[in-house]
Parts: sequence; structure tokens; C-alpha cells
Amino acid sequence: MKSRKQSEGKDNARSSSVADKSTGYPALYQINTRVLMSELSRELGRGATVDDVPDQLLDRISNEGFEWVWFLGVWQTGTASRKVSRTLPNLQREFQEILPGYTEEDVCGSCFAITAYEVHTDFGGNAALERLRERLRARGLKLLLDFVPNHMALDHPWIEAHPEFFVQGDEDRLRREPQNYTRMEVNGKQIIFAYGRDPYFDGWSDTLQLNYAEPKLQQAMTAELEKVATRCDGVRCDMAMLILPDVFERTWGTRPEPFWPRAISAARKAHPNFLFMAEVYWDLEWTLQQQGFDYTYDKRLYDRLREGQARPVREHFMADMDFQNKSARFLENHDEPRAAATFRPDQHRAAAILTFLCPGLRFFHDGQFEGRTKKVPVHLRRRPDEPVNSGLHDFYDLLLSCLRNQSVRDGKWNLLSCAAAWDGNWTWDSFICFSWELKDERLVVAVNYSDHQSQCYLPFPFNGLNGHSVVLRDLTGYAAYERNGSELSSKGLYLDLQPWGYHVFRVQESD
Repeated sequence: MKSRKQSEGKDNARSSSVADKSTGYPALYQINTRVLMSELSRELGRGATVDDVPDQLLDRISNEGFEWVWFLGVWQTGTASRKVSRTLPNLQREFQEILPGYTEEDVCGSCFAITAYEVHTDFGGNAALERLRERLRARGLKLLLDFVPNHMALDHPWIEAHPEFFVQGDEDRLRREPQNYTRMEVNGKQIIFAYGRDPYFDGWSDTLQLNYAEPKLQQAMTAELEKVATRCDGVRCDMAMLILPDVFERTWGTRPEPFWPRAISAARKAHPNFLFMAEVYWDLEWTLQQQGFDYTYDKRLYDRLREGQARPVREHFMADMDFQNKSARFLENHDEPRAAATFRPDQHRAAAILTFLCPGLRFFHDGQFEGRTKKVPVHLRRRPDEPVNSGLHDFYDLLLSCLRNQSVRDGKWNLLSCAAAWDGNWTWDSFICFSWELKDERLVVAVNYSDHQSQCYLPFPFNGLNGHSVVLRDLTGYAAYERNGSELSSKGLYLDLQPWGYHVFRVQESD
């Protein structure tokens, strides 16, 4: 057995040999672990573990410019919650629609109905995850995992050991809200528990609600978070706003002490660079950023892009940079419908340019590049076969290439204002434009986010162009234009773009 000091020395030596991929605006790639294990198991003819994650996959993710990999759903789950997933009629209909002919074996239960923050035995346990983490580190990649603060599985050990850790009800509550409460026998007693819940929807009947008004529960969950922090480099916190004191009080009638500031501080005491990303809605993003989260979901940008109107998107980018820098930008994830099924193809490309070339964390989802259209419920371990959308795949290759430009990763971002191309031409309002600058590298992004052709003049934000000839090379295609630098500085760049058209120009002096 190695001494602790020997192990620490090995870790330090290993860390120093890995190239530093840290960046101001990192990129995250989300993988559904259960789906990946299912596909690898079919290929290998045996049960796959995370030891079987191919090096080629990790190499590809690293080479594409990602710094973070989120392996969704690695924690241990149990039989009780899986039984719920296999019997609820509404889920059965959803499964049949997504995966016609699915079998009971395909239904593994929600990965958010956790029985222990230990790596699932089916996936090789904690030791296998640590070996995967070593392989990620060797490629300069960091590991993100789930933390589910709001609830636990129906068969979590705390239910018997600490029933006071869970929100409880009474016969009247159970009679009036059977969708939100359940009766269970615990240590020979009948106890009515609340299902885990978002206050705007019925309870998740495969989970029980944790009681954050109980101080010892907060201590226990902080300890769980500290344990998770030894196994990864960061966490995505599921529905993180549900345990904010105001939200918890509105939902459950009791006001707890704030959890996140103390829990985050405790985790970072031992792991100073540990990353926290919050799934959050209801305009509570800034609140959680102030409580210590590095990144919060930017659902508002996603919703505005879906609506297809340029002005609300442009106004969204006027937010304070402190907020924008901590926003996680996405077009899809395991909760949202697939982007290829949500946006028409030309709008999809325009939305992706805006989403991933703005500041913040760039958050991509496995299958997004290939144009998958079927959103797989977290209760399933298998996804349907779908053909690769080659045009979309090629587009994302170009977009990822743009994201590897150092100015887009570490540079200064500016939202640009457009002017009418001529009196009475209102279509300038359909443009969203911004620039990136780092030392001598300068980029300009211009998008006509509308379903009609649009024109504008785009004032150039860069100094030193007067008296020079300037080449604008589009990084998303093959076009290159030579323009007079003095005119760009005084009048601006004339743009005439088709519906949902875009340019990502590298700006270079030609003399």
C-alpha cells in the first residue's frame, strides 16, 4: 500500500505533465453515461463499464477544443425508483413514442433518483471512474458530475436511518394531494412523505423531498457534496433554485437557512478550483451566481432564440458582463428537446452562431453535432438509431474550429450597434453583431436573425484601420472580401444577408 505522501507525489507529477487547457470561456460536452454504456455493451458483447469508454472518443473531445466532459448519471440508483419508471402510464407512452418496441430492460429508472453518491456498480464503481478521470486528465479534460440537492430515491438508506431528513405530511395532505405525497412503512411505522417536487408541477413519484429546514440534513448534504468533490472537478447541480430559502418556503411552508454559500465554501476549502454549475430558472440565475456558482443555465437566451426575434436576443446580450461571463449557453441538453427538432435548419445554424460565439460557458450535448432529433428520457438506457445529418455535422465542425480561436476563448467581447443601410430600411433591427479581440487577433460576428433578407451598416470597433486595406475572411466558409480600412472606420461595413444568414469574419490588414 502506498503512503499518502507517495500518492500525493504521483498526483502532482501527473498534473504537471498535462497541458493546461484553462480558458476564460470554456466548452463543455455532455454525455449520457447510461446510453453510452448500453451502446458499448452491444458492441463488446458484455456489460460495459466506464473503463471501456474508448480513448478515441476522449481524444476527439479533447481535439475539438473541449475543456470539460459531463458524464450524466453515474451514481447508484435502486430498484424502487426503477419500478416506478416501469409502471407509470405517462412514461410508458413517452417511451413508446421515443423508442418503439422498447423492453422493460431498456427502462433503468431516473438517474436523478439516487440511492448513494457512489459510482454505479454496473459502471465499474468508484475505482473505474477514477481511472476514467486519469485518462481525461491526460488529455487536459476535466470531469463534471451530477449533484441532486432536492431529493433522494425511494429506497435511499436515509429513509430508515433518518426519516426526519425528509419532508413529511399527514393524512389530510395525502388525501388532497395524492400526486405529491405517499405513505411508506419505515421501521414498523407508517409515515407520509412528500415526493420531490418543483412547485409548479406534480411530484416526482420516484423520489422523496429532502427537508432543508432540518439543520442536520444540511450538514449531511454538505458532507455528500464534499465526497462528490473528491471524485470529479465540478458538479452540475440539478434544479439548484429549489432549495433557496424563498423557494423552499413557498413550496413547503418552512424557511431554511441558506445552503449553497456554506456548502460551496466547504467543498472549495479542500478543492479550491472546484466548479459549480446550476440548473436554474425563474430569473434566479443572478441570485445563485451571487451565492457562489461559477455558471448558471441561460434558459432565457435559449427561449428568446426559439421565439426567433432578433431584438430580444440582442437586448439579452446587453446584460452586465459579470452575469454573461457566468452564463452557460446551450441549444439543447437532456431536459430540452433536440435542437435539430426544434429549429428549422437555417435558423438552427444562426442560433448556434449566437449561442456559442458569445461569452460564457459553451455547453454542447452528445448527438447535437450529428443532428439527432429524438430526446431520450433519463429513465431509458437506450436511444433510437438515427442517421447523421451530414450538413449539420459539417457546420458544427466549422463552428468548433471558430471556437478554437484564442480570441473567442480569452479575448474581449463587445456587442456592436448597427445602423440603417438607407433611410426607411428597418431591417437593420434584425441584425445581432459583436466582436472579439485579443492582441492582433480580431473577429467580427454578424447574424441576420430573421426570416427575411436584411441590410445594415456595421460600424467597426477596431483601431488602426485607417490607411490600410483590410481582408475579411469568413471562418464559416470560403468567402474573403477586401475593404478600405478608412471606410470601415468611418462608415462601417455594409451587410446584406439572406434569412438567418451569418458571417464570422477574421479581420486582417493586407498591407
